[in-house]
Amino acid sequence: MKETFQITPEGKAELEKEVEQLKGRRGEIAEKIAEARDFGDLSENAEYDAAREEQGIVETRIAEIENILQNAQIIKTTGANEVHLGSRVTLEANGKQVTYTLVGPVEADPLSGKISNESPIGKVILGKRIGDTATITTPKGELTYTITELQ
Repeated sequence: MKETFQITPEGKAELEKEVEQLKGRRGEIAEKIAEARDFGDLSENAEYDAAREEQGIVETRIAEIENILQNAQIIKTTGANEVHLGSRVTLEANGKQVTYTLVGPVEADPLSGKISNESPIGKVILGKRIGDTATITTPKGELTYTITELQ
């Protein structure tokens, strides 16, 4: 059974842009490999090894992104009165507010405010409504958030 990846329309666009950029680097990497071959003995050629390693990393990422895009299930970000994938949620705890967008694991980037529905916070807030509380267990103890805003 193939795995499906839940992504937002914005996440899909970002992945499509990334794969095009990576494909554009193929020619540059091929030139590096050809240039490194001209240095002679490949068994002791650090430039050649580095270029081949870079090529492997780029090709692996291209394959990974293409697999995600082929098996993507686009999250509909329509308004609802409970937290679901694609929701933008503002949480409050101890007088501090934090806003997250709930996304699938492929798009998760906590530093830019995108948390996975599989993360500890994501699991707890899924299905909650404005005014509901969610308790998350952290290494420092339990923290209770109140959902104050939902888009």
